[in-house]
Amino acid sequence: MSVQEDPEDNPVQVDKGKGRAHEPTERTPLLGSTSGGQDDTVTTASSHRGLRSQLCTVFLVSLSICIVGASLLALLAWTYASRASDLTPDDIIKNDLVFRGPDKIDVLNITKDGSVWLNVKGRVGVDAGSAIGVDSDEDDGLFKDMWKTIGRWGLRTLDRVTVNLTTINITPEYDPNMILVTLDVPPVELPLSVDPPDDSSWLTPVSEPIRLQLCANATSLLQFLRNSWKQGALTVRADIGQAYIRGGSLDTASWRSNFRSKLSDIRTAIRLRLPAIPGFPAPGHGNPFPAISELITLKSFNVSSEPNKLNLQATATILNPAPPSFHLSVPPLPFIISIPNKTTVALASVSTFPFNFETPNITVSMAGDVFPISLSSFSVISHFVSRYLSGKPNDILISSPLLDGLEVEAVFPAPVPRPQILRDVTIRDMKIRPTGTTFLASGIVEGRVVLPSGMNVGLDIFRVLPDVLIFDGEVPPSANTTDHDDPDLPPEMPLPDPLPEHAFGHIRPDEWLPSLSVPIEPNPGEGAAYAISAKVSDVPVQVLPGRQKEFSNFVGKVIFGADGATAGILGQAAVSVEVEGLPLTGPGRRTPEVVLSGLPFQGNVHVGKKSLLMDKGVTDWTKILGTLT
Repeated sequence: MSVQEDPEDNPVQVDKGKGRAHEPTERTPLLGSTSGGQDDTVTTASSHRGLRSQLCTVFLVSLSICIVGASLLALLAWTYASRASDLTPDDIIKNDLVFRGPDKIDVLNITKDGSVWLNVKGRVGVDAGSAIGVDSDEDDGLFKDMWKTIGRWGLRTLDRVTVNLTTINITPEYDPNMILVTLDVPPVELPLSVDPPDDSSWLTPVSEPIRLQLCANATSLLQFLRNSWKQGALTVRADIGQAYIRGGSLDTASWRSNFRSKLSDIRTAIRLRLPAIPGFPAPGHGNPFPAISELITLKSFNVSSEPNKLNLQATATILNPAPPSFHLSVPPLPFIISIPNKTTVALASVSTFPFNFETPNITVSMAGDVFPISLSSFSVISHFVSRYLSGKPNDILISSPLLDGLEVEAVFPAPVPRPQILRDVTIRDMKIRPTGTTFLASGIVEGRVVLPSGMNVGLDIFRVLPDVLIFDGEVPPSANTTDHDDPDLPPEMPLPDPLPEHAFGHIRPDEWLPSLSVPIEPNPGEGAAYAISAKVSDVPVQVLPGRQKEFSNFVGKVIFGADGATAGILGQAAVSVEVEGLPLTGPGRRTPEVVLSGLPFQGNVHVGKKSLLMDKGVTDWTKILGTLT
């Protein structure tokens, strides 16, 4: 019988990987044991479930934090936006937008349509913290202080905004329908500030080009200025159709650019107090605006002749009411000077040299030419020049092609001191002869024509018309107080009433006297000078009413005196001159002739015995004088 082996008695053979592999038999299982793989799978699944749980927890917590944070940010943004939405454009302009200046204005260009391009320099800033209420306050609680801190941080991060405005219309407060000027401003950057100091150190310098267009007619504009002066301030309203606001700088695109807003129908009142002008009543209290002539002082005036042209040069000062801190540079400006008449006569075209506003006076230099003058306008020109040479002011109109329809009334001042055009007047070889009951005078009128300083024009004085009073002896000082208006043409000078002391005769030719003129060297401080002479032949001497005795006394001095007698002469004269370079237009005469009338003169004439000639049939002067009594 066979003995069965005990499994425990058989040692377990350990496969060390060096033995031969067991050959599979019919008892070998088709699938190996899987107990170890199942344990690994269970462990991995448990790990994945734990990780997913942790991720979900983290995600939910993060999402909750984000939702809470976003809600808080949205709440903060809503509170800031709510504050901002309550602001009106007028509040921002008056309370939060700060502008200091303008510190300097440069006139860049003036176009033919009257547009003025300016470059305005100033300082600007926006107190954004005050606008939305996030400025620091010691009385704020913890949460409000935190709320404001976040708001201030947001404004500092935003830093600035870009504002693009549509055309700004400036109208009087009393008439919103009358547009005075329009302003076109390019997009401008406005820096945002919080908790600014009390001074102006926080403001940012800006320099912006602005287009200004005058819209009101001249009458309305001048009336507005006069009304404003009486009130003491410029009270206007600024109307802006749209204002587009974008965060960030003008030329830089960033996340700040996503902050956008638009304001519509912006209207704000502006009141600018007018400064006082030295030497004049302060504006306000119903005081009228000073006359333009009172603001302008003509310092120098020069006229010179060129072929077919008269050149003009002048320098004037204008009172500057602006404060010393205000600076303005102005390019050349064209102006037209006209003489008011039934129809305005254009006299000259001038252009200013570039000038700056200075304190207290602005000095303006200009140059130009006299316009070609028609024959029909010569009487107006003659009257203007005659008044000027007689020491009288003239009314003028100042206009500019840049400001269509604007004419400013002004006064062209008289030269100071009053010029003495006719000097050293005398009658050489004067002879008086009786004929019947009348007396005739003959001789050669001589004198000098001296123009005021600055008038260096070429003249040909080709005829004169003297109107003379004759005195027994030199002209007394009291006779010089008589003054007469200048007529357009030289009619007979009216006799003064009462007659001057010692005056006894009146001489006035019935027609112009041909004359000769020669340029002479002027004295220092004089303009062009000419020596003139004209022959007087048999001009009637009118014995003044009630002055026969004075005439008799004078003739007696001549006859019975050892050296004759001195006769004083006083009067006015008219002269016809050809002005070199004065352009003339129109058919007919091409000689640019100007009549200067009302030119006063004074002189002395020595009359000797030989000057008293006797006509045939008259025995002696005694009988002649007897007929006068």
